[in-house]
Amino acid sequence: MSVSYSFTATRASFQPAYVKLWESGELSRRVQLGLKKLGDCALCPRNCHVNRIEDETKVCKTGRYAIVSSCFAHFGEERCLRGTHGSGTIFFSSCNLRCVFCQNWGISWRGEGHATKPDKLAEMMVDLQDQGCHNVNFVTPEHVVPQILEAILPVVERGLHLPLVYNTSAYDSADSLALMDGIVDIYMPDFKFWDPHLARRYAKAPEYPDIARRAIKEMHRQVGPLVTDEHGVALHGVLLRHLVMPGGVAGTPEIMQWIARELGADTYVNLMAQYHPACRVGESEYPEIDRCITRSEFQQALDSFYAAGLARLDSDAILH
Repeated sequence: MSVSYSFTATRASFQPAYVKLWESGELSRRVQLGLKKLGDCALCPRNCHVNRIEDETKVCKTGRYAIVSSCFAHFGEERCLRGTHGSGTIFFSSCNLRCVFCQNWGISWRGEGHATKPDKLAEMMVDLQDQGCHNVNFVTPEHVVPQILEAILPVVERGLHLPLVYNTSAYDSADSLALMDGIVDIYMPDFKFWDPHLARRYAKAPEYPDIARRAIKEMHRQVGPLVTDEHGVALHGVLLRHLVMPGGVAGTPEIMQWIARELGADTYVNLMAQYHPACRVGESEYPEIDRCITRSEFQQALDSFYAAGLARLDSDAILH
């Protein structure tokens, strides 16, 4: 499959969103506001209300400093992110969801990684830029927004000029998205489930569908449809991901219709075919998703994409 059309701009004319906020002093204010919110944490929909400044933890198991699992030029992301030099990914540990099929469960469930102070996080961003990466891609950032802001402030002074990617499950709070408004260039949310009962069963979050809808609409309000440069590499906007699951449990047709209705036919969508059993799925509790998807199931997902009137399909949306 190929992208039907795209919105383009020249990279030479691009300026990251965060530069203006840094110049105005607003970025510094956001850092202070974010750190204040860590003292009584409701930065994600879990609303744990623990004092993370004092290293109290709850669902995300993350205290004062972000836990980073890895940092590298990633060539497995969407083509419009990886380009020719890779997407500069920084993987944060201890996701605020508990998806029973998570393929990165060592990071998301076990919290593998190291507590990383803002100066080290800033150094990672500069490193990725020096490697020639096309962007800095924050993976699972929902619970560490203040820590990210704290690291961005000094790195802008050091000449960071790459687009920032917020690569999220869409289980985000309004507070965190407000903190990132005018800072994120590219939002890359998942829309995982349509049915709240299945969101409870598979991610321990029955409120996920409602929260994801609100969060994704806010992301789209902030940055609009995806814009790419003259080489097809993303600069700005929303890139929406959806993982096709066995037996249609994700609610793909409903999600495609919602995207077209609420965001528009020009929304760039990656229909992902790579689901495979992982994490806790091998346990007897989840037999209905203890298999890969079939070609027929992926074709049905494609049909629902086109039936909704959507037109911008990621070029990697192929069942291998």
